[in-house]
Amino acid sequence: MLILLVFVTLIGIVLNEAGYLEPIEGLVLRLISPLQARLATIVETSGGLFRAVRDLRDLRQRNAELEEQYAQLLIENVALKEAVQENVELRALLSFREQHPGFQFVGGEVKARVIGRDPSNFLRYLIIDAGKAQGVEKGMSVVVPRGLVGRIQSVGSNWAKVLLITDPRSSVSVLSQASRATGQVQGLVDGDLVMKYISQEKVINKGDIVITSGLGGNLPKGLVVGQITAVEQRDSDLFQQATVRPTVDFYRLEKVLVIAAFEPVDVTDEDQSIVPDADEP
Repeated sequence: MLILLVFVTLIGIVLNEAGYLEPIEGLVLRLISPLQARLATIVETSGGLFRAVRDLRDLRQRNAELEEQYAQLLIENVALKEAVQENVELRALLSFREQHPGFQFVGGEVKARVIGRDPSNFLRYLIIDAGKAQGVEKGMSVVVPRGLVGRIQSVGSNWAKVLLITDPRSSVSVLSQASRATGQVQGLVDGDLVMKYISQEKVINKGDIVITSGLGGNLPKGLVVGQITAVEQRDSDLFQQATVRPTVDFYRLEKVLVIAAFEPVDVTDEDQSIVPDADEP
């Protein structure tokens, strides 16, 4: 068998050298050329498909990395915006403190709020994260740079409940900054304020700013309360009254200051002859 194979091989070599196999080679090449071309196309297509699969896998991995980076940047951006907003608020509070060097303050952050209707009454109050441990006591005034927020109604070890000036149970001694007319501001169920017990001899106008008068010694003088939006005056009434819009946005409060101590006004310099006692928390 081996001898026969060697013999056939030698004959093939001799015939090839003599050129007798060229027609057969040409025929074979013509027959297998389409097959080779087809195989080459399949191989090339398969290679492209494999490259596409690899590229898709790489693309998905890169996309996942970019999404993770985006999420991280989004978190950092939110944190940065919060830091900027907090910085603005702290600067405003610091400026307010610098403008009132005679006050002692305790800082607090709003942790909860109820501004709405209770089945038995209209309740408007906030809960802050400062209490007895921080020196907060019942009756202390709560403020922000825009004005008076309310009074401390109850105190826990590390929390306090703030009764807003818009609560119908709140009462604050005030005066008109323009005419110096004194009165008493109370909350209304719709969130506005009413300034009562204004002397008929005083002239008050829409747009006048209302501030705390300091009468009674329970509140410092000069805290902004609101702006007069309407005046009700009848000659037959003993007093006139006015509707006041608060300057504080109670729905957007985040940080507040509690006035722990202040220099009370000298009552001998104030006209309080017709204003009933107020400022009860």
